[in-house]
Amino acid sequence: MRELVKSISLFEVREAQTREALDFDIRFSADDAGSFTGHAAIFDERNSFNEVVKRGAFSRTLAEHQARNLRPPMLWSHRTDEVIGVWTDIREDATGLAVTGKLVTETAKGKEAHALLKAGALNGLSIGFRARGAERAANGLRILTDIDLVEISLVALPSAGNARIKQVRSMADVSAFTRAVQATIATLRKD
Repeated sequence: MRELVKSISLFEVREAQTREALDFDIRFSADDAGSFTGHAAIFDERNSFNEVVKRGAFSRTLAEHQARNLRPPMLWSHRTDEVIGVWTDIREDATGLAVTGKLVTETAKGKEAHALLKAGALNGLSIGFRARGAERAANGLRILTDIDLVEISLVALPSAGNARIKQVRSMADVSAFTRAVQATIATLRKD
């Protein structure tokens, strides 16, 4: 992981030519730009296909991916020819399938997806999968108990209403922090 360091120094000349310095090192990861977190599937939530994912449904597929050192692709609306980033973490938590991803903003689609995420115009997640284990409830509900996770997509309209991106990071976050530190230094300089 590349790390950028920006140093800001404040030197004040005090009486009798005394120099005092206030030094700051602001460290951030350049790789954070385009990173985001969310849930790609929500446990026990009925989706628009009349399906419910049960806790533990991803445990086998996640173990298989880990054993082969693979991650499912990050796609744009389930289009296999439009890979827009990489998943850096995929795991089950109390809510569902928690994901952390990083858009490849050097590509046109990755840059476009990042802009839409930052603007709040896009925040849905959806999984592409094969059901390896499922039951059918009396009311016709399909209960997914074992899922082979094939891909995870950024989508405008997820089939599970709460499968959403929760946080998006960008270099603007770092710039805002840098501006705040510079304002603090300017205030200290006046004293």
